[in-house]
Amino acid sequence: MGKRVTLADVAQESQVSVSTVSLALRDKPGIPPETRERVLRAAYALGYRSDQPKAIVIQEAGPNSRSRSLGVIVKTEPNVPPQGNPFYSHVLAGIADACLNKRIHLLYTHLRVDGHNLPIEVPPVLTGDVAEGVFLVGMYVSEPLQRMLQERNLPVVLVDSYTSSDIYDAVVSDNFGGAYQAVNYLVKRGHRHIGIVGSGPNAYPSIRERREGYLKALSDSGIDATYCADCVSANDEPVEASKTLLQRHPEVTALFTANDSVAIAVMRAVQAMGRRLPADLSIVSFDDIDTAQYLTPALTTMRVDKVGMGRMAVQLLINRLEFPDSSLVTAVLRPHLVERDSVISLPA
Repeated sequence: MGKRVTLADVAQESQVSVSTVSLALRDKPGIPPETRERVLRAAYALGYRSDQPKAIVIQEAGPNSRSRSLGVIVKTEPNVPPQGNPFYSHVLAGIADACLNKRIHLLYTHLRVDGHNLPIEVPPVLTGDVAEGVFLVGMYVSEPLQRMLQERNLPVVLVDSYTSSDIYDAVVSDNFGGAYQAVNYLVKRGHRHIGIVGSGPNAYPSIRERREGYLKALSDSGIDATYCADCVSANDEPVEASKTLLQRHPEVTALFTANDSVAIAVMRAVQAMGRRLPADLSIVSFDDIDTAQYLTPALTTMRVDKVGMGRMAVQLLINRLEFPDSSLVTAVLRPHLVERDSVISLPA
């Protein structure tokens, strides 16, 4: 076994102090982005690993199968383990199920990122020869991470992930089309003053596409009025944004929310304001997480085939491994509307 790489080794390689290396790898403030990237690249080049185990084999291959190992890297959100994420837990289940059927070793790890979406640690599956290919789930692939992948020459499939370079196979949802269908559904139910909560022109690509679908649906319906409560979906921002929107525009009769988590926060805020759902305000959302059907009222939403995304990703990665020169593929899964109780029709 080779000598263990230490923080001192990384510091020497990146020409910074040991304390700077420690702060950079733990996402502490005060480290310039270019320094953090230099430290990360040095850590990757040396094969540095923290003491915390990051990779877990969650599926073993059968005794008569061809030995093959694939890695799953999921972006970690603060205080939310990826397995507990109401969306990505199902995606991971789809990946694991497909790998089980094909008797493939599957290794799971998470990737912490900083406020600039730069990776602040080196996932074990990107060091050595642990995995033949990787799934990147729920993240924007920053340039430093992309360079690492290129240096390793690893086949990659993006799963609800995005990058500025069109060089990877990908599985995504039809976010634009799904949002268009959701807003058009509200229009057909008689709503003309329809707001959107939880998006923004610079939001994560999937959320930005949903915003564009909202705007296009209204435009195609001849509706000029738009009501945008721009915010991120984390913390209490959707609550405050929806309250502000409804106070400024009491004429709004329906909301389209960027995802179900935003919808849950908005419903809580609306009810706290004394407005009845759906009698005073209709809501339609996106994703169809498990809790959507148990809300009061039960949430009308666009169902994304999350397990199917994972299964499709496995097919694409196997195809890439077996036919490395084949054309790039982007699989777009169409969501469909699940009607429940959160929308009412308005009189003509």
